Amino acid sequence: MAFVFENDHGIKTIDFSNPKGVKALNTALLVTHYGIKFWEFPDANLCPPIPGRVDYIHHLADLLKISDVHKEVTILDVGTGATCIYPILGHAEYNWKFIGTDIDKKSLQHAQEIVSKNTLDHGITLRHQENPLHIFNGVIKPSDRFTATLCNPPFYKSEVEAIAATTRKLKGLNKNEAGVVRNFSGTHNELWYKGGEKAFIHNYLYESAQFKDQCQWFTTLVSKKDLVRGIKVSLKKLGATEIKVVNMGQGNKISRIVAWTFL
Repeated sequence: MAFVFENDHGIKTIDFSNPKGVKALNTALLVTHYGIKFWEFPDANLCPPIPGRVDYIHHLADLLKISDVHKEVTILDVGTGATCIYPILGHAEYNWKFIGTDIDKKSLQHAQEIVSKNTLDHGITLRHQENPLHIFNGVIKPSDRFTATLCNPPFYKSEVEAIAATTRKLKGLNKNEAGVVRNFSGTHNELWYKGGEKAFIHNYLYESAQFKDQCQWFTTLVSKKDLVRGIKVSLKKLGATEIKVVNMGQGNKISRIVAWTFL
């Protein structure tokens, strides 16, 4: 109850500007609704909002359903992070198997602890991406076959851009912006990428074409709506046979999933 307070309307709520309060709330959601009893990771790492993450999982399940996928589902999670959030949610909701990848060894160590302490080793495997310039090269093996990939790309081009976004958010929460603290935390690997979201996604698109026979559907979140047109153009040039855009909305945040296949 340390992070609960009564607002001006007499309603008890969470202090959403406090990273520890946000983390406590999301931990409680995982215990209550998904049976995840252990979910510990450094406060510096990004704390994912559970409703938005599980929304992506449900939309992916809908895509696989209309694609008439009945066999065992194996998902490749690009950038699984210290929280291992997509694998633990996808396994809890649909009993999918996952391979999670990340460029950060420390994040993978924390993710592995979450997997092991929730006895999920039979369904979730982790792999280290040694080259931060690559997405699939180096982690997809010749024998691998995936039903789908999922990814939540870094949104920002730099730390400066990430701090500016946080400052705007804190103003919206009527909080003092001095000593900016992100309410969902986040390390540089999780938040920014040279060239930003656009550069990351186009690298993702290009490498997906190199593994087009090993995965039925490739998917990614896309934060900026104006990127979608360029993504479609690039995918058609790369030979994608079908492209889908699924709109998502959680509270005031609007995002979308772009999915494509070469099969």
